[in-house]
Amino acid sequence: MTLGALLPQAHVLSWAIRVFVMAMLFLVFLETRPSPAAFRRSHGVLLIANVAIGFAAWGLGWIVGGRDVALAAFFAGITPTAIAAPAIVSFLRGRVDYVVAAFFLTNLAVAALLPLVLPFVLGHATPDLFAHVLRSVGLVVFVPLVAAWLVRAVHAPAAAWPARRRDLAFALWVSAIFLITANASDFVRQQTAAPHAELAQIAGTSLVVCIAGFWLGHLIGGREFAREASQSLGQKNTTFTIYLALTYASPLVALGPTCYVVWHNLWNSWQLHRATHAVKE
Repeated sequence: MTLGALLPQAHVLSWAIRVFVMAMLFLVFLETRPSPAAFRRSHGVLLIANVAIGFAAWGLGWIVGGRDVALAAFFAGITPTAIAAPAIVSFLRGRVDYVVAAFFLTNLAVAALLPLVLPFVLGHATPDLFAHVLRSVGLVVFVPLVAAWLVRAVHAPAAAWPARRRDLAFALWVSAIFLITANASDFVRQQTAAPHAELAQIAGTSLVVCIAGFWLGHLIGGREFAREASQSLGQKNTTFTIYLALTYASPLVALGPTCYVVWHNLWNSWQLHRATHAVKE
């Protein structure tokens, strides 16, 4: 993130964000296949909360700063569970199968819902826009899903490939974060006339969305899955919605989920610090 902020020239490679997202999703779908036993009633509540947070954030953004702030907050709130969430939960000694199930449910459901919702949120619902969003989402999410399932069907040992290539998945994720930050840095540098108040409003609303996600997830998970549900709702697949925001809105709107990257990673860092400290004790 620091390197991306210092090298805004890398924004010319922002087209690669979609490629990295598709590659990461392919590796996740190739390695994991959620068991029906992993799904709990709370997963359905998590999905409803995920969508509700998106629309609540959209309304909050309109109240705070208008259309761009509302769209930035919406893209931050509607984002499904992060690809890296199961890994974080494993470090926290939680139930990884619960988070994997949440990842599949929220990513597939939100991907199916966005072509219907996004044109109305953007304010120009047309059949052409609906078809374009459907193609984009289908390409990014469902093509890696089908490709992974086909590869596993033809060559079952392929499911073990991602475990042997953890460094590749990590490199893809870090590269995507670098390009996202570089794109945001370039936009902020170019828009010298952009009101600082609006940038602060976007950062502030994304922080509120982040706090709400982790807190509501903790409540939904109850005593048994508080940590897992909190991570599933709070740690988000921002590279996916940043790509959509850049494609259908603007770099300013994409700052919403970009700021969210900072907030949820700060919380993750604190959680991992506490977990490591607890182990040492």
